[in-house]
Amino acid sequence: MSTPLPHSPFPGLWTDERIRAAYSEGAGIYRIVPAGVAIPRGVEDLQQMVRWAAETGTPLVARGGGSGMAGGSVGRGVIVDLSQGFAWTKPSWERRCIWVGASVTWAQVNGAARPFGLRLPPDPASGAFATSGGLVATNAAGPRSVRCGSVRQWVKALEAVGDDGAVRRVSRGGGPGRWRLDPASSDLVRARFPRTRKNSSGYALDRFAESGDELDLLIGSEGTLAFITAVQWRLEPIPPDVAGAVLGFATLDALTGALPFLVALNPSAVELLDRTLLGLVEHAGAVLPPGLAAVLLLEFERDTAAAARAVVSDAVRGLKSVTAHVETALDRSGLERLWAIRKLASPALARLSETRRSLQVVEDGCVPQERLGAYVEGIRAAAERRDLAVALFGHAGDGHVHVNALPDISRPGWRDAIAGLFADAADLLVRLGGTPSGEHGDGRLRAGLVERFYGAEVVALFRDLKRTYDPLGIFNPGVILPATDWAPLADLKVGPDAAPIPDDIAARLREIERTAAWATPKLELATP
Repeated sequence: MSTPLPHSPFPGLWTDERIRAAYSEGAGIYRIVPAGVAIPRGVEDLQQMVRWAAETGTPLVARGGGSGMAGGSVGRGVIVDLSQGFAWTKPSWERRCIWVGASVTWAQVNGAARPFGLRLPPDPASGAFATSGGLVATNAAGPRSVRCGSVRQWVKALEAVGDDGAVRRVSRGGGPGRWRLDPASSDLVRARFPRTRKNSSGYALDRFAESGDELDLLIGSEGTLAFITAVQWRLEPIPPDVAGAVLGFATLDALTGALPFLVALNPSAVELLDRTLLGLVEHAGAVLPPGLAAVLLLEFERDTAAAARAVVSDAVRGLKSVTAHVETALDRSGLERLWAIRKLASPALARLSETRRSLQVVEDGCVPQERLGAYVEGIRAAAERRDLAVALFGHAGDGHVHVNALPDISRPGWRDAIAGLFADAADLLVRLGGTPSGEHGDGRLRAGLVERFYGAEVVALFRDLKRTYDPLGIFNPGVILPATDWAPLADLKVGPDAAPIPDDIAARLREIERTAAWATPKLELATP
């Protein structure tokens, strides 16, 4: 069975039921069967697709590896899979940069750069399969963001296909492009944007107001303004030495109080594992003393082994009076052993029973660093009120917390519980001056929250920007700016209301989710 679509001159467009089913899910909570799937073999194919979509009014949903959490890579239009046809690289090692096609993953960039002593510092957990186009589209980050920030700081230029099907190169320092902010609007943006260390919600008008660079509008735009086809990454030398520690805290107040001291030591990572997650990783093999409220995983990169060891010593000594547990690692192999605790988190969540599902409903909130403890406590309390298990972890140095709700979907009322948690978390983030997305973008999940955080006047600027770049509304409608029928917890991939797809494809998608095998070509899933 096929879904009718206007005739397309593009040969790589499928409406076969099984292929559409294979693209109905990504990471995150949604299952939405698209009207069709297109896999362009390069820029010219993509240009044809965009021009056809403009002529026919067909929505296009940009997709890389499909590992985005907020539902930006699924939708009811035509999925445009950019994970395969844009896999070229063009390095310039002496200039410490590399041009890559949108299909090239973070891991492939670093694999190419490592023999030359270079790396792309942002290191998202999805780096093994996250494509360059997807990283830029969501302004992704990761554990090292406390030092190196999000990918925005590492993008020198990009190439994109716009609404007219033309290819353009947009470079740092290249000017504002097609859209402007007047002085009054710039003042409004400065007043209304959150004061958090990270933010991937809305369009980055605050960065644009500072830089005047069109590049900052396209980074983090989640496929709603253009298709990103290539990225020029800025690289840095790999630090020679590294050391770190695990610090356990008996209370969240003690942990929050320790953060300013630790961040002042210029760590490369300060990761949080809350007690709600510690129980899961202990079952997976981690050994920690009982009764800890949370632990911090620290990494310090330095030019010499002596400097790395010295800063770890300073951190441990400076927090001796407030820590309940300390382990140190003074070389790379030791640090990998300590960080195995963090790496146990995803496998532990993947091993949950079929009725106890991990749903990333409020998974990307970020607050000012000093309010991290209040946010964690607030989420814990909201989950307890609703009798809902949760697992919390994230990037403590940035005040950024990932929350996985763990409902028992065999129990009555589980949908009401996660809907209540979603509402409670939004209220809490507004009250604490936070943002609903630190690094994953709004997607479809958080689009309807954007006006609560920015206000109607800033959202009017967002809409004007969208109209300027996408006047026909064909690029990923319903992402960042909500659809009129926005319902964040509709179209779930679990429960009796999930869209029907062939059982074998559903099982394969579940296995991809369990094993984080997002690099699997989805056409393989459609083959019986």
